[in-house]
Amino acid sequence: MTPALLAIACLLTVTFCYGGLCAAVPFGPCRKCRGWGFEMKHDRKGRMKRGKDCRRCRATGKRIRVGRHLFNVAMRIHRDGTR
Repeated sequence: MTPALLAIACLLTVTFCYGGLCAAVPFGPCRKCRGWGFEMKHDRKGRMKRGKDCRRCRATGKRIRVGRHLFNVAMRIHRDGTR
């Protein structure tokens, strides 16, 4: 197998696996709060304490994945274009 075919096969495998992940689990953990729903802060003594609610995920800890968002946009464009 040539290196080009091997690279194409690897990229197709990664793409299909990510597509399957987006279809099975459309929501992933928030990158800002790491899925906690709030920011973890340290006090002066170095102990962990709860910070403010995360504004990015609205304190749910979950965000829609990029691939699922792109799929939703494509489906919305297709639906609006075929009406």
